[in-house]
Amino acid sequence: MVSAMSDAVTLPIDEALPRLARALRDHPCVVLQAPPGAGKTTRVPTALLGEPWLDGKKIIVLEPRRLAARSAAAHMAVERGERPGETIGYRVRMESKVGPSTRIEIITEGILTRQLLADPGLSEAGLVIFDEFHERSLQADLGLALCRQAQELLRPDLRLLIMSATIDGARVVDKLGNATLVESQGRSFPVQTNWIDRPANPPIDRQVTETVERAIGSEQGSCLVFLPGRAEIDRVSRQLQSSDLPANVDVLPLYGDLSLSAQAKVIEPPPKGRRKVVLSTAIAETSLTIEGIRIVIDAGLARRLVHDPKSGMDRLVTGSVTRAEADQRRGRAGRTEPGTCYRLWPKASEGALETQPKPEILSVDLTSLALDLAAWGAQPEELNWIDPPPMGAYSAAVSLLAQLGALDAKGQITAHGRAMAGLPLHPRLAHMVVMGRTRGWGATACCLAVLLGERDPIKGQTDLAHRLALMAAPAGPWIPLTKLAKRVARVAHIRFDDGVEPSLAGSLTAFAYPDRIAQLRDGRAGRYLLTGGRGATLSQDDPLAASDYLAVADLDGAGEARIYRAATLDRSAIEDLFADDLEAVDTVAWDRRNGRIVARQERRLASLLLESKPMEQPPSDRLVGALMDAVRDRGLPVLNWSPASARLRQRVVFVATQFGEDWPDWSDEGLMATLEQWLAPWCAGLQQPEDFERLDLPQILKSALGWERVAELDKLAPNAIAIPSGRQAAIDYADPAAPVLAVKLQVLFGLSRTPRVADGRVPLVIHLLSPAGRPLAVTTDLAGFWHGGYREVRKEMRGRYPKHPWPEDPTQAEATASLARRSGHR
Repeated sequence: MVSAMSDAVTLPIDEALPRLARALRDHPCVVLQAPPGAGKTTRVPTALLGEPWLDGKKIIVLEPRRLAARSAAAHMAVERGERPGETIGYRVRMESKVGPSTRIEIITEGILTRQLLADPGLSEAGLVIFDEFHERSLQADLGLALCRQAQELLRPDLRLLIMSATIDGARVVDKLGNATLVESQGRSFPVQTNWIDRPANPPIDRQVTETVERAIGSEQGSCLVFLPGRAEIDRVSRQLQSSDLPANVDVLPLYGDLSLSAQAKVIEPPPKGRRKVVLSTAIAETSLTIEGIRIVIDAGLARRLVHDPKSGMDRLVTGSVTRAEADQRRGRAGRTEPGTCYRLWPKASEGALETQPKPEILSVDLTSLALDLAAWGAQPEELNWIDPPPMGAYSAAVSLLAQLGALDAKGQITAHGRAMAGLPLHPRLAHMVVMGRTRGWGATACCLAVLLGERDPIKGQTDLAHRLALMAAPAGPWIPLTKLAKRVARVAHIRFDDGVEPSLAGSLTAFAYPDRIAQLRDGRAGRYLLTGGRGATLSQDDPLAASDYLAVADLDGAGEARIYRAATLDRSAIEDLFADDLEAVDTVAWDRRNGRIVARQERRLASLLLESKPMEQPPSDRLVGALMDAVRDRGLPVLNWSPASARLRQRVVFVATQFGEDWPDWSDEGLMATLEQWLAPWCAGLQQPEDFERLDLPQILKSALGWERVAELDKLAPNAIAIPSGRQAAIDYADPAAPVLAVKLQVLFGLSRTPRVADGRVPLVIHLLSPAGRPLAVTTDLAGFWHGGYREVRKEMRGRYPKHPWPEDPTQAEATASLARRSGHR
């Protein structure tokens, strides 16, 4: 049955409530689609309290924002003539108002995950409602996936209700498999839409201010303005306060960090005769109803979390609204009477807007999700997701959790990981708080966790220790942060009266961000190297810019990252905090810049070099490896090749050219690729590249070739050849395709055939020289030369060299190397 309403007010959702109740009786999962302002958030939970399938159990309602959760609980309690904490209660981060009689708990999404981890069957709940599910927050997707598994394995009687105005209900029903869709057409008043072309690169605050002035002057009722963030709200608020708005118009900001009393003033109807202009973030799109609104001004911008893998952080990125968000905002103007919406973008560009916001699970840091799944005891593929987490981002999150000690080598959650999962903090900050508690630094850790997890009261100042000092004696904006830190301390079972010690900022930040320890580079102020290997910078006039080491909490994703928040860190603190992660590295390496082999003993933390000293006796194998690197860098000429070793290599290259793969490849590329085989064994005892001069390179090459091959080489490619003069003439194998025999012409008298090598395959290219050693002719056909070209050479040379023999028939003449002319050889 549907319970009776506590008052006579009728809301658009009321007509769908009987159908919704029947659907929940018959189906474990139901999707409710109803337009903005229909009354889903406040009317549905109370209407279902009397359903028999609920069996007296609680209804849990998930809201994406703290402000909406508190507001909805207060509104529902007032409708029942109660206060929050009686039948209707709420739980948000670090705050709760529930009691023993509470039947409806309105909670923010992270609370549900912790409740599931503590009680996987949600034994006290009969229905979980996912309100405004179209926002597709990471925790909503995770909560739904965990509830689905709890439903399948432990609680088949547990009902799940997904509510939204703009979600693709049919797709969600299809993804859930056993769900049904209930639609409510609701009742909305007509809203006139006006599009205002935005000038190129305008200051959005100026355009918004002008539009507010125009709307207030021409329309009745109060105005709701959607802006992307608090900075824009503050700027527009200042401009409106000094504008010509009527005296009866109040300008009120609305954002998540607003105090409860200020929020109440925004939401309640304005006093009689007064109007209000509410400057709001997207928080007013859904769940939250602001009385008296009939004008909406939409700047067309939304700020979303996007994970930046370069910085390892989520960052807020401002972009255009989606069509679904624009429709949600527009609907706020027609909730109780006809209204007007001003859209600050051209109508023609509306078709280019995305349909729905991208689910956070596809774009944000997944470390908290990975920790929750490890605590739950499941892998992502074991759960039923609307959109599964991307495995690349998930793997990166698992790696970080392992680094933080939350997961063991098998990927199972550790006791430390469970302690982290029990805290309402990002896993990095939870790790910091747990480690701080272990070392007696708990109060300081809680303060720093709040500083890093909440809005920063200081802009343009880097030092986290300075912020902790301000929290130690809080005043002004630091008082709420200190109160929140005390709540964290209570949850973490930490005594806060131990005091806050600002000097611990660096050590605690290092716990949270072990991958962002920064070391000063080359003594240059503001230039740092991070443990991950990236560079990072600080302004040279920053008070931290000369620190030898920093622990960095906040930086951007640029190639040379800009550091925004950090704390100094002592070398001794690094060795204390990361004793198990420090590596002792013996470095024996070729230093290309200095042209030397450097042998040092080093201590490193990832990419950071903490200590380096000379190594007295480097291991021989490491020295040899560095020598091989020197050869690779400088090339084979560094070996100081002698003429003999060069000729030997050329002969092998020649034979390999003629006989193929049976012979080794002694080209530059071939020798460089096999340095470890033919050269390295001979380098033991050498210290630097100049010691290569001590090597007997011909002996090394012959050894690499093998003695049988050496003998075969002498046969196929002899170093020299006997000539008719009775001497040996060297053969030049520099060109492996055409070996050269360069001799004076007279030494070949009596030789009628061209000499050949390689078992007669290759004729030598004979360079015939004058008595002075100058070229006379080049031939591979000696017989043809004697009978042809020789005659011209003889005619020309006889007069020039009369003392040398120039016989008419050189094939019958006696070869000679003598300068004396023999008779009969004219």
